[in-house]
Formats: sequence, C-alpha cells, structure tokens
Amino acid sequence: MTGRDSSGIAGGPAGHVPVLIDEVLDALRPEAGQVIIDGTFGAGGYTRAILARGARVIAIDRDPTAIAGGQALAAEASGRLMLAEGRFSEMDSIARDAGYEAVDGVVLDIGVSSMQLDTAERGFSFMRDGPLDMRMGRDGATAADVVNTTEPKELTRIIGILGEERKAGLVSRAIVRAREEKPLSRTAELASLVERAIGRRPTDPIHPATRTFQALRIYVNAELDELAHALAAAERILKVGGRLAVVTFHSLEDRIAKLFLADRSRERAGGSRHAPEAVVPPATFTLVAKGVRAPGAAEVAANPRARSAKLRAAIRTAAPARPLDPATLGVPTLAMNGARA
Repeated sequence: MTGRDSSGIAGGPAGHVPVLIDEVLDALRPEAGQVIIDGTFGAGGYTRAILARGARVIAIDRDPTAIAGGQALAAEASGRLMLAEGRFSEMDSIARDAGYEAVDGVVLDIGVSSMQLDTAERGFSFMRDGPLDMRMGRDGATAADVVNTTEPKELTRIIGILGEERKAGLVSRAIVRAREEKPLSRTAELASLVERAIGRRPTDPIHPATRTFQALRIYVNAELDELAHALAAAERILKVGGRLAVVTFHSLEDRIAKLFLADRSRERAGGSRHAPEAVVPPATFTLVAKGVRAPGAAEVAANPRARSAKLRAAIRTAAPARPLDPATLGVPTLAMNGARA
C-alpha cells in the first residue's frame, strides 16, 4: 500500500499512503552510500522515503504501469533509482544484473497496491465494476479464466484455502451454475453472485465477496509462492548486517514471513530427555524485535487500509543462505496459476 501526497516526504500520487513508513525506515536505517531493494515499488512511497535518506534504490514491480509511473521519480533521483520490471522473487538476480553482489536492505510491502485496487480496469476490487482480471503483471491467466475453467473441487480449495472462506463450497457451486449459462466476466457480477450464495447480514463487518476476491487474486498471482521465494532471495542478496523489512496485510502472508524468520533466526532446536537436541544450521537472521509492529490508532484513522498491516524485521548474519522448501512455510499445494516459471 504505497504513496503519499508528493508534498510530503514519502511522495507518490495523492491518496496513496505508505503504511508504517516511520517503522519501516527505523527497521531499514537507510543512509547515504547504501543500496536498498524496494521489492514492491507500487506508487513509490517507500522508495521516495529511502531516497530522501540518501541511499540508492533498486525498485522492482511486476506491474508495468507502476514502472512507467516511476520514471519521473527516477529522473528526479539523478541516478540513485533503478526501476526494474520483474518479480521480487528474482531480486537477487535483478540486483546482480545491475552490478550489485550484495545490498544493504530489502523492503517488501506484500499484496495488492492501492493504485491497483482503485483502478476499476484492473479488476481487483468489487467496489468498482471492471473486467475480472486481477493480474499484477499483464501475463498469464486472468481471474475470469480461473472462475470459468477450474474444476469445481479445486475451485472450492482455492477459495477455502486462499480466501479462508468457510462457505467456499457454496461459492464454488454458485460459480459453476452461473458459468454453465454464460462465462463470468465482470467484478460486480461475481460479487453479486457470491453475495446471493452466502447471504449478507447488516452486522457483517465485510462484504461477502471479500474472501473470494482475495483468494482469486492470490491464486492468479501466485502470491504466497512468490513471497516465500522473495524471502529466500533477500537472504541470498543481503550483505552481513543488511536489514529486511516485511509488511503484510493478512494472516496467510504474515504466517509465511513469521515462519521464515523464526526458522532462520533459530539457534536451538530443543530436545527432551527421550531424544537428543537436534542440530540446526547457523542462523541467517537475527530478529530486530520479537513479534510484530502494527500501525497506531492515528495511522489507522488516517488510512483505514493500514488497520491489518504488520511489520516484521530482521538483520542478516554471516551464515550462508539455505535452500528453500515453501511447504515448511505453509505455502499451500495448489496448482498455482501464476506460478514462477
């Protein structure tokens, strides 16, 4: 969730507020001469704040619209900002291709950006009718492809696991019935269908389609798999003493970040009188603090989208990077539509 009015330190288009900006800067501690990777450039909020501290930034985004929108900031930065269209799971390759064998910091702001949510044509939000797209990049299958072609049982799993929707079976059956008459193609159409399928009470805190839309977006973009590989890429590219800051917005994302950092910072495996203590590899990170940092009441009041944000941060040690097994981080075993090539 990036951006702030360009008159402020964070910069970016008006109405797009970078979440936990002060906490992220405190975690990264950017300064002149350093190189920081912003793996989720978006509207450039974090990047502009990091540039203001004197550091160089390698800004990555899958969305070509975000990269195009960052050209003015790149010109303003006078050579201190490199924009790269690509996946943040490949940040180590992107940095090395740019001539950097290691960097001083990495920041990841996970999930859909405010710009994408607010643009009806991108199809991310049921609040604005648009084509059922949801792709962060412009390649691969769309959300319409998923709802119109996925086998019913798998569709139920996608909505149930990635959307944490308890009524996933009802939703998938309604989708299958509807697509037998005609393909689903619009966000408002799908939102209305989901609302009819599971009902809506005046006391419900969120729209009934919220979880289904979350599930489809995560599936289309293989977001959880990407996050797991991005954390491993950050481990590979950060220098000793380099800092990692990860901002998440829902429990699936946060669980992956939490498990990764818990595993990589663990120094003892524990044991019992019945079994010797297992040997663990040297820790690749030390935690900046236990637990998470969350937005204060003032930030949530000013930017309601910040209410679910959580920040986790860690510092790279000298231990060698380890192989990654996404399953150990809770990445679900789905045939991810937008999976890494």
